[in-house]
Amino acid sequence: MGDGIVEGLTELEGAVKRAAEALARMREENAQLKREVRRLGDERRQIVAQVDMILKDIGKLDLDRPQE
Repeated sequence: MGDGIVEGLTELEGAVKRAAEALARMREENAQLKREVRRLGDERRQIVAQVDMILKDIGKLDLDRPQE
């Protein structure tokens, strides 16, 4: 009976170790994903600002004037 308990504890220790390693990997992946989301958000804001400037420039053009 004692061997079964020792064997079970050994398996449990292995499972806990694997779970801790998986958790560490997932935390790192989560941090990487957060950095990527932040970078993409910054990139999106820059593109939106560029599009806004282009639209303002187009709005300044006198497109209703008859062509000569």
